[in-house]
Amino acid sequence: MRFFSVNRIWAMLLVATAITWWLGESGQVGRGGMAPVLAIFALAVFKAVWVMNDFMELRHAPVLWRRLMLGWLITVTSLILLAYWLGLG
Repeated sequence: MRFFSVNRIWAMLLVATAITWWLGESGQVGRGGMAPVLAIFALAVFKAVWVMNDFMELRHAPVLWRRLMLGWLITVTSLILLAYWLGLG
């Protein structure tokens, strides 16, 4: 049963990667303001959470480790988005 779950998550990671690639290559980022950038980063966060929980096996780790990893991810993503937003002005 676990084998199918990991394969399903892997397929979702591939789809999310294809969407982010399309957004970046289609020129949507330059024309659409912050919306495409936020979509790309939201997909990146979801991908990172899937990898942390299912491939790094943090789903069964102590709560402290999961919170530290998620906090690190949100902090880094927020700082990158802030730098991008400040660079627009």
